[in-house]
Amino acid sequence: MAATTAPTATGTVLGYARVSTGHQSLDQQADALLGAGVDQDRIYSDKLSGMSTREQRPGLVALLDYAREGDTIVVVGIDRLGRNAAEVMSTIRELGERGIVLRSLREGIDTSNATGRMIAGVLASLAELELELGRERRTAAREARKARGQAIGRPKALDAQKAALAQRMHAAGEPATTIASTLGVSRATVYRVLAQEVES
Repeated sequence: MAATTAPTATGTVLGYARVSTGHQSLDQQADALLGAGVDQDRIYSDKLSGMSTREQRPGLVALLDYAREGDTIVVVGIDRLGRNAAEVMSTIRELGERGIVLRSLREGIDTSNATGRMIAGVLASLAELELELGRERRTAAREARKARGQAIGRPKALDAQKAALAQRMHAAGEPATTIASTLGVSRATVYRVLAQEVES
């Protein structure tokens, strides 16, 4: 077991940086990676939404495709490796199975040593626990609302009284823009209410 979970750093040092939006700069992460011994031409990066899938992050895909057993991947923080805890832990697991060392500067993780592997394992367990607890909390909240006879899901933007007012204003010839500003809702909400009237 120790042989498969104890990658050693013998190859190339690679870096990965990611920011969530195109407006943010990669400079700070790149500087930290350079300071940690990563060559400029070995830094892979992505600038896109945190909600994107791995396939939509060409920098990460290219990095994982290039990395070989014995290489070291350096990141500023492990959260850079995925959009949620499950994806981060899946990537960490994959690196371990492939014999690739992970170093995370913020958390002080270095999976080439026993302490680093232990920390990565604890973080993986905590992340999975947090996901499970989150699911349990959402289920419990839904069941409690259902038991009290309360609505589940997003509340309606307009109650029945305001919806009826919107329909009267529309019948009187008021444009959707005026109805929306009067009721303090979006035009899309007004169109939805008017469409419901047509359906009924």
